[in-house]
Amino acid sequence: MPTEFDAIDRRILAQLQEDASLTNESLARLVHVSPATCLRRVRRLRESGVIERTVAILSPEAVGQGLAVIVEITLEQQNTEWLARFEVRAMEEAAVQQCYRTSSGPDFVLILHVASMDDYHALAHRLLSADAHVRNVRAFFAVKRSKFATALPLRESPVS
Repeated sequence: MPTEFDAIDRRILAQLQEDASLTNESLARLVHVSPATCLRRVRRLRESGVIERTVAILSPEAVGQGLAVIVEITLEQQNTEWLARFEVRAMEEAAVQQCYRTSSGPDFVLILHVASMDDYHALAHRLLSADAHVRNVRAFFAVKRSKFATALPLRESPVS
């Protein structure tokens, strides 16, 4: 079940999605509440899991990981053990930025960031080798990133 948010929660979340480094006082001023109210609400949003974590988003190019790869993977069999085992392998690879188990198509879609084609080939060999039970791989190499966003849209709660 989605968490219910009032207008203040939505304003706080919208601001934090744009700049999580704001001080509590700055955030309170931007969302028009007292610092104590703001701190209490942010703490509640963290404790309830709405705010999962606070991170710095790095430029892949600036840190030498400019090759983005979207990979579709289909396993030989779709049994629970093989799916779980592959998922663990994917999650252990630092270059795997996102891992989705999917339906109506490939079993997994991975988003990778690597430095070069050589690095991609090394990762593919480690991750997709015979003992991973991979039947099919389709890799797409990004030539341009048109949009990258981390902010989720926040809908108003339905009126009862």
